[in-house]
Formats: sequence, structure tokens, C-alpha cells
Amino acid sequence: MINKKSLWFLTLFSLILVLSVYYVTMPTELLLTSNGKYNTDTQEKKKENKNEATVSIEESEILTSLRVEADEQMVQEINELKEILTNSESTTEEKNQAFEKMKNLNVVRGEEETLEKNIKSEFDLEAFVKIDGDQIRVVVVADKLDNKQANNIMRSIQKNYDTKKYISVKYQK
Repeated sequence: MINKKSLWFLTLFSLILVLSVYYVTMPTELLLTSNGKYNTDTQEKKKENKNEATVSIEESEILTSLRVEADEQMVQEINELKEILTNSESTTEEKNQAFEKMKNLNVVRGEEETLEKNIKSEFDLEAFVKIDGDQIRVVVVADKLDNKQANNIMRSIQKNYDTKKYISVKYQK
């Protein structure tokens, strides 16, 4: 039988979990903006500092579709795990495993975003990263990607891990 303390703990914990999933899946542009002032202020500063033409780069449709697909898959997995957690017939062990998988999904999602930011900052390339166990798949938007640059991307990703990972880099236009 569940007592009041356990019920409150489970309720608050699930609320925190839902909010953390929302925060992790939230686009980073929303976090950086403060009522839309960030974009206009930084663009004005860039125009003042440089007399060069401003180029706006839009994300590739391929990257967008890959991200949407990955997000849908993650939401589906989280919903399945939530069903296990809220099911009264599930055993404690099943609930613990579901919770651990949910935590692991959040950690993996954070790693993927971190690797994407690293590729953007180091190589100035838009990329999509998908981690599946020890396999890491990278899709880079570029007209052409030479072997040296792909190798550098692989090394950059591998230095973040202690164990050997199978990393594949693919480029798309």
C-alpha cells in the first residue's frame, strides 16, 4: 500500500522528470532569448563591429527531419516508460528499470546536443548526432566533406569518451 509520503514523492518526482525532459528537448534559441531581444541586439552589434554582409544560415531540411524523427522516437519511448511507471501492476524492479532507462535517455540526449555544439564551434558545420549504445552517427551539412575533416570530427567526438566508440560521419547537401 502506498502511503502519503510515497505518493507525494512520486508525484513531485514525476513532475520534476517531466519538466527536465521538457527543458532538455527545448530548442536552445528559446533559452538564449529574452523576449526576442537577444537576436536583434547581437545582430546590431555584429553590423556595427563588421562592415561585412550578414549571411543567415538556415538549418537543412535533412537535419530538421532527422531531429523530428529522433524527437518522436524519444517521446514514444518516454511515454512507454511512463506507462510502466504509472501502472499499478508493474513490479518494483520493472519500475526501477523504466526509471533508469528514462534517465539514460535524458543523458544520451544531452550528450547528442553537446556533440552537435562542439562540431558547430570547432568545425563551423551544422550537424545531427545520434547515439545508439557504442555507435555514434553524425550527419553533417556540407557540399563536400574531405576525409581529413571527417577524421578530425571522429577524433573530436572520441576524445569525449573513455571507451572505444564506432563513429560514422556522413555529409549531406
